[in-house]
Amino acid sequence: MSEKDTIIVFERGEDISFANCGLPYHISGVISDRDELLLQSPAGFKNRFNVEVRNFSEVISVQRSTQEITIQDLSKNRRYTEKYDVLILSPGAGPFLPPVPGIDLSRIFTLRNLPDMDAIKSKVIASDTKHVAIVGGGYIGLKMVEAIAHLGTKVCCIEQAPQVMGTLDPEMATPLHQHLRDKGVALYLSQTLQSISEQPTGL
Repeated sequence: MSEKDTIIVFERGEDISFANCGLPYHISGVISDRDELLLQSPAGFKNRFNVEVRNFSEVISVQRSTQEITIQDLSKNRRYTEKYDVLILSPGAGPFLPPVPGIDLSRIFTLRNLPDMDAIKSKVIASDTKHVAIVGGGYIGLKMVEAIAHLGTKVCCIEQAPQVMGTLDPEMATPLHQHLRDKGVALYLSQTLQSISEQPTGL
């Protein structure tokens, strides 16, 4: 492929390129300007690479016999088809939600994209949230722990492994555990989420 080819990218969401590792820092206010997280826009992609990006466009079916795809334009609520010579599938992934009772309650959030970030920020900042539980002590989980602690909100981290940051040697994780506790983080290691229930004062 080259710039002489007609290249179209279909994206179901609004954004095509953003700094996902920076999402917790906008929630905490360390990165105040939301636009700083946006790395590329459809217009910029077209100008730089001659690639047409159609956001809010969900590919709902592929007809291999006729080399066509069917697209649902989510912004205009219309459906249309496009022909292709070469089709590359890159649908990405979704966040893993453990199959436990209560996982669909309204105060459960995942963090994968900008709308997720906006929802968390709105809930934590614009409400009387006093305590946040983070499930998962990996890279993004610990960034969220840091972000919530930075806001002065009580936070706990629940991790099913015996340490956070499973890529670290245990000897390196031990001082990290102590640092988290020194910062007021309640750390629950070797603990598996079993269920989530609604209480008068929270979850």
